[in-house]
Amino acid sequence: MLAAANATGNVTADIDSAPAQPKANGFLRPAAAERPTPYIEVDELRLARNIEAMQQRADQAGVSMFPHVKTHKSLYVARRQLALGARGITASKPSEALVFAEAGIPSIILAYPIVKPQSLDRLLPVVKARGTQLRTIAASATGVEALSAAATSHGVEIGVFLKVDVGLGRVGLKPNDPAALKLCAQIAASDGLHFAGLLSHAGHSYAATGPQGLAKVARDEAADLAGLAGRLRDRGIAVDCISVGATPTCAGAPLSQEVDCVRPGNYVFLDGTALRLGICTADDLALSVVARVVASNDTHFIIDAGSKSMSSDRGAHGMGGAGFGTVVSAEGDGETGVWTLERLSEEHGFVPFSGRPLTLGSRVRVFPNHSCASIANFDHFTLHHADGGATTLPVDARCCQT
Repeated sequence: MLAAANATGNVTADIDSAPAQPKANGFLRPAAAERPTPYIEVDELRLARNIEAMQQRADQAGVSMFPHVKTHKSLYVARRQLALGARGITASKPSEALVFAEAGIPSIILAYPIVKPQSLDRLLPVVKARGTQLRTIAASATGVEALSAAATSHGVEIGVFLKVDVGLGRVGLKPNDPAALKLCAQIAASDGLHFAGLLSHAGHSYAATGPQGLAKVARDEAADLAGLAGRLRDRGIAVDCISVGATPTCAGAPLSQEVDCVRPGNYVFLDGTALRLGICTADDLALSVVARVVASNDTHFIIDAGSKSMSSDRGAHGMGGAGFGTVVSAEGDGETGVWTLERLSEEHGFVPFSGRPLTLGSRVRVFPNHSCASIANFDHFTLHHADGGATTLPVDARCCQT
């Protein structure tokens, strides 16, 4: 299960945090389902366990869960999250949110900056027809103006969070930027909008080197948001919700009392980056890419999964470890060798012998460093059931790029 964080912010787990050499037994799984390779396989038992563990953390902290569906892009997984207690979902692009709005998801946070009102022309009619609660973000006056124009044009009300940059350096205003107060007032005064609160993403937590680093990022994030919320309230602007979202801080550090809502995504599958951070064990990894050994040379064996299957991403925000994933046998034969996927070309993966190659034609299971980027390369994934059966399910929101 997900590693637990104690009151001091230290992470406890069944294995050492970020082990230098993975323990082979933690990666072993039953034989992979018989499918043409490469394909994505998700272990149903581990998926359910991961969803339940994070929901329990949120429930115990008294915060609402709005998991980020960009990790899985799956209606099946989202419905399992809602069934266990999530209040809604978080999406990246309007087209991704549209898939889930059309499926009847009741509340959606669109955590992406909108700067043109036309970007919402497909989503808002569905939101209006379905009665979906929609909240999004703004980090500029241009964005607020675009959201107001879209909302009034379609006759809907949109909740708008101020996006706060707490350290990633991607989107948002710094918490001490005087412009933050002005922008929140602009949101509150704009037609078709209401000020929803403060939202951040501590993506820089993926670069942490241990539990203490994760805990510090989480504490600093909460303090920055609470300080800004206090300044807003002093000006008479109510802050109804403080929302944070990053699997490392949600799983590897205590959830702050200042936080009302969490938006982790990667926790459903986990990956090599989560393992490196020490927030899970190898046995928690729910997603793998099943590939086949198709060639070998004097230094490597070659598998039929390259960058078009794995992606060339070594981890979230490019903050990954060595190689592109951990490789083990997928034949269910008790093989205990562990290899590293060292490099990629488009359709091939290079795995060093490390003393002994695998048999030509045999299947391997690759646990990627970044599961979110891997599943986005496939139209379908295979759900492996505890009884040995398997079901093929769609990646419903794949290729939602607008």
